[in-house]
Amino acid sequence: MAQNKWINAARLRTLPLSVSGIIIAGFLAMASDCFDPTIFFLALLTTIGFQILSNFANDYGDGLKGTDNDQRIGPKRMIQTGAISPAEMKKVMWITIGITLSIATALIYFSFKDSNLEYALLFFALGIASIVAAIKYTVGKNAYGYAGFGDVFVFLFFGLLSVCGAYFLFAKELPFDIFLPAFSVGLLSVGVLNLNNMRDIASDKLSGKNTLVVKIGSEFAKYYHLYLLFSAFLFALAYNALNPRSYFQFLFILAFIPIFIHAKRIWVNKSPKDLDPELKKLALSTFLFAVLFGIGQIL
Repeated sequence: MAQNKWINAARLRTLPLSVSGIIIAGFLAMASDCFDPTIFFLALLTTIGFQILSNFANDYGDGLKGTDNDQRIGPKRMIQTGAISPAEMKKVMWITIGITLSIATALIYFSFKDSNLEYALLFFALGIASIVAAIKYTVGKNAYGYAGFGDVFVFLFFGLLSVCGAYFLFAKELPFDIFLPAFSVGLLSVGVLNLNNMRDIASDKLSGKNTLVVKIGSEFAKYYHLYLLFSAFLFALAYNALNPRSYFQFLFILAFIPIFIHAKRIWVNKSPKDLDPELKKLALSTFLFAVLFGIGQIL
């Protein structure tokens, strides 16, 4: 039982989405003949560490603020239920920070070795920024998730930093067109957050969590959601149009079939509680997109 509560707090179902950008970067590195399995493995572990830290911090921050309450539709959180105390969660957050930062340091070392010290320092700073961002989403008086900036940070960290940052670790350069698939992953990841906030709009309003959905309202959030999904598709299409290799590059379109079906469901939705199962569908579809997009680059 004690083990299960930490597994629940880690929210393992969020991990496929978090590694989608690293997967795309790895496949793009293969297509450019600069792939390194050690860098790829360490980048995956680092990203997973940041995501688990973020999940712990969200449980901690929302739990202390009372945002996780009986009105919330999603799965019960551990501090909310009393399964984990705030002190226990805070201790494990520090342990997670230590482990993740150690893995990130190893990643930076294997990427740059004894050269490019300025790049190594830059990525170490980005690692610290990732830790701060993971915690400050819900923790503290100025938590940016409570001010409606969560979408921006998800786009930056799940999209740009994940794809572009990981690709740079492989290639030591960053072609402009790498930003296109990074935009796709970032926008789909923001879509997952937007869906989460659409589901929780009522409880968020009551607790003073002013997400973007709370600010713009549920109806406009639907338009925003469709924009995110269709823009992600267009950016992926644009990358492949600029880098023609084979017809296999368009395998990623298969992943957008469930995504567009999902979009239709969101458009006609009238009940926030029915949005919860759509979260998993969109997250897994994003992971499928990353895999199919990547495979299309090397076939």
